[in-house]
Amino acid sequence: MGEGRRKIEPAPAGKGQVLAQRSILVVEDEVLIRLHLAEELRASGYNVIEAATGDEAITLLSSVDDIGLLLTDIRMPGNVDGIALANWTRSQFPSIKIVLISTEIRAGSPVEFDACFTKPVRFVELIQCVRKLLPETEQGHSHGR
Repeated sequence: MGEGRRKIEPAPAGKGQVLAQRSILVVEDEVLIRLHLAEELRASGYNVIEAATGDEAITLLSSVDDIGLLLTDIRMPGNVDGIALANWTRSQFPSIKIVLISTEIRAGSPVEFDACFTKPVRFVELIQCVRKLLPETEQGHSHGR
């Protein structure tokens, strides 16, 4: 795969036993933050796909059928920032849940999202949020393409 993205394989059975069929797309341009987010989600049983830019994320969203949640930074390099990515995702795949992360979240954001977190992210709260947004009964369905 490309340098900025890689698929995280499901964790072996045990502590990180995979709970979900649906994947979480983590979009973050800072490599260490992206890796840490993906690692925490994988350890909690989720399939994770990573992208470094909004452009990469659009390609993945258009080609991968099992994405159930988009976790994206707001500020990213390239043609598509997190707000544009969230707006595009909401218009193309309205069933995908959207969680924004950023160093600053401003009131009146021009995007409809399901949750937002400021950096540094508290992983316990993030995992609780993901569990609410992707309940096990819905985890086996695709986003309707």
